[in-house]
Amino acid sequence: MTEGATIREFSEALGVTPRDIVQLLVKRGIFATLNQPIGESMANEIGITLGYNVSFVPFEEMVIEQEFEELIATDADDVELPRPPVVTVMGHVDHGKTSLLDAIRSDNVAEGEAGGITQHIGAYSVFVPNPDNPEEKRRVVFLDTPGHEAFTLMRARGAKATDVVILVVAADDGVMPQTIEAIEHSKAAGVPIIVAINKIDKPDASPDKVKQGLANQGLQPIDWGGETEMVPVSAKKRENLDTLLETVLLSTDILDLKASPTRRASGVVLEAKLDKGRGSVATVLVQQGTLHVGDPFIVGHFYGKVRAMFNDRGEIVQEAPPATPVEVLGLQGVPQAGDTFQVVSDIDKAQTIANQRQIHARNVAMLKTTKRGIESLGLAEVKELLVVLKADVQGSVEVLRATLEKLSTEKVKVRVIRSGVGAITESDVLLASATQADEVSTAVVIIGFNVRPSLRATEIAKQEEVDIRLHSIIYKVEEEIRAAMIGMLDAIEKEVILGKAVVLDIFKVSKVGTIAGCRVIDGVIRRQAKGRIIRDGVVVWEGDISSLKRFKEDTNEVRQGFECGISLANFNDIKVDDEIEAFVIERIAATEL
Repeated sequence: MTEGATIREFSEALGVTPRDIVQLLVKRGIFATLNQPIGESMANEIGITLGYNVSFVPFEEMVIEQEFEELIATDADDVELPRPPVVTVMGHVDHGKTSLLDAIRSDNVAEGEAGGITQHIGAYSVFVPNPDNPEEKRRVVFLDTPGHEAFTLMRARGAKATDVVILVVAADDGVMPQTIEAIEHSKAAGVPIIVAINKIDKPDASPDKVKQGLANQGLQPIDWGGETEMVPVSAKKRENLDTLLETVLLSTDILDLKASPTRRASGVVLEAKLDKGRGSVATVLVQQGTLHVGDPFIVGHFYGKVRAMFNDRGEIVQEAPPATPVEVLGLQGVPQAGDTFQVVSDIDKAQTIANQRQIHARNVAMLKTTKRGIESLGLAEVKELLVVLKADVQGSVEVLRATLEKLSTEKVKVRVIRSGVGAITESDVLLASATQADEVSTAVVIIGFNVRPSLRATEIAKQEEVDIRLHSIIYKVEEEIRAAMIGMLDAIEKEVILGKAVVLDIFKVSKVGTIAGCRVIDGVIRRQAKGRIIRDGVVVWEGDISSLKRFKEDTNEVRQGFECGISLANFNDIKVDDEIEAFVIERIAATEL
């Protein structure tokens, strides 16, 4: 069965009358119409009763299956033609990924990026000379993945949508942690790797050192008898870029990449955001078929109809063939980056499936919340830092959320109570304010990434004393949240010994109690300090020093070598030769989680 199958469709598949299914549902206390969807668990239960095993397939799979059935029935041609390769650029931060891509497409993006770090995935078509025929130009699609370690999820997603990976490694820096991450993601996705050894123009460049480091990670250079192409380049001086592109084309020619331009379009969402003027905007990579303006589609939890399309240069286009990145308008909501994009023939069916998916997602979220509440019963109270997270694009929301929640420790938990794309609104501030008032042992902060609060939201935040922090660089958000978590920790109590006195004599004073005549043998004894009695090396009492006298006069402190009278709060069993140790408890702010 397909997800979202109705009771009528279910009965037809089983070869029984719809009335039989309805009666079985009534026996289980469920009253439903024939056009209502039947849940998977209930379908399984009824199926077993009638002697069937029932399994469900995603709606997108059903669309593809139907399409093939239609092609067979009409005897239509479905020719797969060669398609352009999709290349993902990966590597460690500051190794020059964006600069390399800039040099290839002769467009300077790196200067405009905050902190020099690529914040969002970009997709670009580049025309390069054909190695076999320099007069002919061939199209190559590049995906530029962010380089900071917080973007591991986006890097992994980029590898799954790609045919070949260009791994950029700086010749003056070598293999770094994110280089290894990129290799692992590429290998997991079964994607071939071409290494671009960048910055060869630097005086301290050492390509052989890079090759050795990569060989240790299982990437053997071809000139060392291995299988990995490694091309020394300089993005800054535009050296060897033609060789790199030739290598990409030759490597992808071996893969024999093909796609059908005649099928219903399908692909993957690379990025999604909420645009104030245009609504929900998704950057999609068409992988099969040709996407046209007016096509109805389903993508994740949402459905819609392509209202307009723009290519990577911002030009309006009417259609997008395979291996083409385009911006699509017409979605009913903001999908998750990585969601499958599938054109459908039945928009009503797509709407039903999308609605069901949204309900299912809400139920799962509620179940998690309930479970969290049950599991927390009886446990020691844990401090929580609650975050309302708003960003300009869905990809940043995903990664920021994962990054912040990963910071949670046993002492302080980070919980994102709302996340989404778009400006910080009045609603976000009111949610933070209400949560701040309701929750115990919590702090609430609103994080805005590449977005700003509305004027009304700013005013309410001031009134309600809600903290709004605005950022444009991912790792700055991480640093600030970590600092806030440390600030929430209870101060550490540290005992500081002030001094010791030995008891020389005992005096009984009416209405006062026992006074110990002492000599201070180390440090200082203070009136405001706490004290403990040590007898034969064992602590026999601990409490407050109630009075400290010098020659019958009250004093605040007595230093080493001087004599004094000490009385202890609610303790009179003092003996000669006892030691009285004075100490204070200092509260020191926590410095680490």
